[in-house]
Amino acid sequence: MKLAYYPGCSLEGSARDYDHAVRQVCRDLGIWLVEIPDWNCCGASSAHMTDHEVGMRLPMRNLLLARELELDILVPCAACFQRLKAADQALRADPGYWDVRDYSSPPDIIHISTLLSGEDVLAKIREKVSQPLQDLSLACYYGCLSLRNPRVTGVVNWEAPTTLERIARAVGATPVSWSHRTECCSGSLTLTRPDIAVRLVGDIVQAARRAGARAIVTDCPMCQANVESRQLDLGAGEPALPVFYAAELVAAAISGQYPAAQQKLHLVDTAVLNRVFSQAAPAGEGPR
Repeated sequence: MKLAYYPGCSLEGSARDYDHAVRQVCRDLGIWLVEIPDWNCCGASSAHMTDHEVGMRLPMRNLLLARELELDILVPCAACFQRLKAADQALRADPGYWDVRDYSSPPDIIHISTLLSGEDVLAKIREKVSQPLQDLSLACYYGCLSLRNPRVTGVVNWEAPTTLERIARAVGATPVSWSHRTECCSGSLTLTRPDIAVRLVGDIVQAARRAGARAIVTDCPMCQANVESRQLDLGAGEPALPVFYAAELVAAAISGQYPAAQQKLHLVDTAVLNRVFSQAAPAGEGPR
């Protein structure tokens, strides 16, 4: 399989570990990624909240660049996925309005969880796992942007998604049943209204704990950063839950190790995952 790759801005900055995990997993699974040349910011969320035309033309440019590659596009970031889907929908409806002469044979826009949860890819993941993540109970957290608005994303089961749960089971983890899997974490308000962000993150984390989760797994860099960092503002109480990327867990399960460099990028202690690998190490060996 060969796909155009749109990392987006977050994966070039605060979510570099996400980018690394996505690229590693695709290499492990035989998926060839071709990064879109000279890609630009998709405009989420500053552009589309202030100027509709700018918010559309930014992702449109990326679509037209990818179209020259004649490849479908893999998008790890939920916000980028949302903006590219909106731009693709507008171009399909009326390319002339946007001064685009031809938008025939447009690329499909594929979110990373959709890719990894496909039956063929799940089979490859199961085959390649060298260290199952046994006894790791996970709260699969989707947030908003990869699912809603379904008229834009094309998602059918936006209220009851299953992609992250399927990925978690493929690597041997146990997804819990819980109430807040598609609730908003207020990522767009985390700087302007931290009071709202802390309250919503607190609700999400408490719901995950009540369900018995020892960690949270997501596929959105904004959710990961917000939910992990805002837990540090909740005050004394129960230990914070680490928030892993699904691709990060797949990469770890396939390679059989969770590198120290990856651990350091988390704001919350990742001991819960470290223990999975230390318990699996042969006698006399430390954590891998």
